[in-house]
Amino acid sequence: MFLTISTTGTPERPATDLGFLLHKHPDNAQKFSTSYGTAHVIYPEATAERCTAALILEVDPVALVRRGKGKGRGGAPDAALAQYVNDRPYAASSLLAVALSAVFSSAMKGQCNARPELPAETRPLRVEVPALPARGGAELVRGLFEPLGWTVTAEAVPLDERFPEWGDSRYVRLELESRELTVAEALRHLYVLLPVLDDAKHYWVAPDEVDKLLRAGEGWLQDHPEQKLITSRYLSRRWSLTRQALERLELARLAETDDIAVEEIDNAVDEETDTEEKPVPLAVQRRDAILAALHASGASRVLDLGCGQGQLVQALLKDTRFTEIVGVDVSMRALTIASRRLKLDRMGERQAARVRLLQGSLAYTDRRLKGYDAAVLSEVIEHLDLPRLPALEYAVFGSARPRTVLVTTPNVEYNVRWETLPAGHSRHGDHRFEWTREEFRSWAGTVAERHGYDVEFTPVGLDDPEVGPPTQMAVFTQATGTTGNTGTPNAKEEKAA
Repeated sequence: MFLTISTTGTPERPATDLGFLLHKHPDNAQKFSTSYGTAHVIYPEATAERCTAALILEVDPVALVRRGKGKGRGGAPDAALAQYVNDRPYAASSLLAVALSAVFSSAMKGQCNARPELPAETRPLRVEVPALPARGGAELVRGLFEPLGWTVTAEAVPLDERFPEWGDSRYVRLELESRELTVAEALRHLYVLLPVLDDAKHYWVAPDEVDKLLRAGEGWLQDHPEQKLITSRYLSRRWSLTRQALERLELARLAETDDIAVEEIDNAVDEETDTEEKPVPLAVQRRDAILAALHASGASRVLDLGCGQGQLVQALLKDTRFTEIVGVDVSMRALTIASRRLKLDRMGERQAARVRLLQGSLAYTDRRLKGYDAAVLSEVIEHLDLPRLPALEYAVFGSARPRTVLVTTPNVEYNVRWETLPAGHSRHGDHRFEWTREEFRSWAGTVAERHGYDVEFTPVGLDDPEVGPPTQMAVFTQATGTTGNTGTPNAKEEKAA
């Protein structure tokens, strides 16, 4: 099993810098023991103009069978000979990917203590793999590597050159060239895509493989056009792990789009306390007020936007008047908790047909949200920074345009009635603002006028004669005979989630 990495250079920027990046001196031939054989690193050439590092992996078929206990391709108990006579010692596979990770671990991480400036530098690179299994052929090889900035040459290997009528094998000779990548990026691409093309792994795929995939795929996998295929094959088509990886990749994409940390965007679940407001009776009153307003509107197909842990979705499911309920949240952790709360995996077929949970950001238009009778934003808007409210406004009122929209938010004037709440503090640590009744009415009135809605206001909880209710609710209803002035969204608003 054989792979080479080459680069070119100049006297001022010698190609032998590759030795620093790989942490392997060009003058030495080095040997590394692995669970399945021996890996060698040598430099066939090492000059200032051109340097090539070769990784050679000698696989011990007996060790492979013993450690695999008959599992994996070519290892069926009723095919004893195939356990020892197969392509594993010769064709690039997950064995070579694991060797890359073990032998060049610091290089894959972009670490170089001797020359810390080198890992971030792009340089001309050429990678050659003489025998690469490619389930999908040369076309798939190009589809995987070209979006990453590689120029790809993938030549099919004939079954037997003496008998061309037999056709081609499933192997290709691979050559990759790039001038825009770092060595660390190149190694991570190979680490992920070699076993993907082989479409098999020599070891049991455990849940920690998701973390390995996301670490190696950071910065490129979330935007790759073949993301689903890569994820599924890398995780040996284990559906639960593939779903988990895709969910985390989508969250990373949303965080990158918003230029914030994943932890900041995935904050709908409070790690230490339940996010439901205390005392509980107010949360119950809020849900009851929402249900009553939905009944009055005649809605049967309802969106719960920012559904969090699914309390409102659960209440809607108990009422048969609601025939379709969709919960949307940006946090996969919250949606996972909501799924457990609703017992979706044990729900009957008829009941399950009424409910869906979707991941999405309310700051972007989403075609999936169009055509519903009503949308609920319950204790959602106060979790957004004020400059982001216009984007949410357009996504809900300008693009999705349900007939009825219900918005609830805390009334900051009532905070003086909470004896345990320090003066000047918000009710929740993640609230970016809390509005007075006048501020909420002003915002809601402007939104209604801009998008062709009428709006009415309803108190939720005890309506204190001095400071008003603890929660305020606006009920938006599309004005008869109007389409609304939806305005022109900016470029960011035009992106569909």
